[in-house]
Amino acid sequence: MALNVGIIGSGIGGLTAAIALRRHGLSVSIFEKASTLGEVGAGITLTPNSNKVLRALDLEDEVMRWGFEPENHVLRNWKSGRILFPAPLRDQYRSLFGASLIQIHRPEFHRILSDQIPSDLIHLRKKCVSVRANEHGAEVGFEDGTHHAFDVLIGADGIHSVVRESMFGPDKPHFTGNICWRGTVEARKVPDFPIMPDVTNWLGPRGHVVHYYTRAAQDLINFIAIHENESWGAESWSEQGDNAELVSQFGTWNPALLALFRNAHVLFKWALFDRDPLPEWGKGRVTLLGDAAHPMLPFLGQGAAMAIEDSYALGSLLKKYEADPTRGLRKYEELRQPRTAQAQIGSRERGKKNHLHSPVARFKRDSMYLLRRIFRAGQTPHQTEWIYGYDLPRILD
Repeated sequence: MALNVGIIGSGIGGLTAAIALRRHGLSVSIFEKASTLGEVGAGITLTPNSNKVLRALDLEDEVMRWGFEPENHVLRNWKSGRILFPAPLRDQYRSLFGASLIQIHRPEFHRILSDQIPSDLIHLRKKCVSVRANEHGAEVGFEDGTHHAFDVLIGADGIHSVVRESMFGPDKPHFTGNICWRGTVEARKVPDFPIMPDVTNWLGPRGHVVHYYTRAAQDLINFIAIHENESWGAESWSEQGDNAELVSQFGTWNPALLALFRNAHVLFKWALFDRDPLPEWGKGRVTLLGDAAHPMLPFLGQGAAMAIEDSYALGSLLKKYEADPTRGLRKYEELRQPRTAQAQIGSRERGKKNHLHSPVARFKRDSMYLLRRIFRAGQTPHQTEWIYGYDLPRILD
């Protein structure tokens, strides 16, 4: 009889895990505290390492049909707009890493994933409040007073994971002093904006801005604007942002960026908290996935990608060790923890390099980009070859 697996959370990680587990013949139930299924209206970057997993799950073509594949990765000066480092992306990534980098509207990607799951397997308005693990499985308690037992339980319930807290107690995140705004702008509203068919990163003092198209039609621009600010600290993806406040925060930056911010019709704001890597992810037949296991800062763009990798690893290893699920979960954690910890720490360090305060330090950094343009033109701007070249399906299959 197939393992009965419960998944807490219907975000990108939870849905991808369900797809991977069902592909391996396992039984799945998903529980979501929200009353509707969906994601906030912003963009998401799917890097080559995650797209190799989506290919193995027969989803890559659909993602590429709806998303946008940029031609270059460009770094710009925060004020003048001068290009610091242009790097070919589309053909280069396909050749070097065996897959593309795709940028897509997050709700669209969420729909692609949810379409793969029969609706009767997704249970809404089911808020997890407790988890009890034992040698034979796990029991989950919900706010409505019901309880469900599973052979295996996966906590894919995000940065404020109840599953994680039930096993290890509350964590103590560190506020980084960074505030992040994520917004979308209709391209027709900023016809003179220098976006081009690229992903662009503007580097400045105490902050940076990334923007890109999220649709093949090139009609919707997504931006992520991060700036150091100690005055606000709500860790929420759904807090509404204020356009005027955002413009004020970046008031001395390039006027084209300020025009982009003024025209955002969807804007969210949240504080960035950092956490050290967890030494263990589970107990008995319970484990964690994605942000519940390894929440990371956004500076390497790997939050979703690592959750997608986690999902494939879980599906493969639970099938391989179906007769001993506890062993399968520990093998999963042994495989995934070192890589995700490296991504967490790497994201932390990249943030520091993006936000250099000193003009001298920024000049030295930008000079290094100039030298790399001349002598190592084939490199990724942030030296992320170790991330993008990873091929999890080949490792496991």
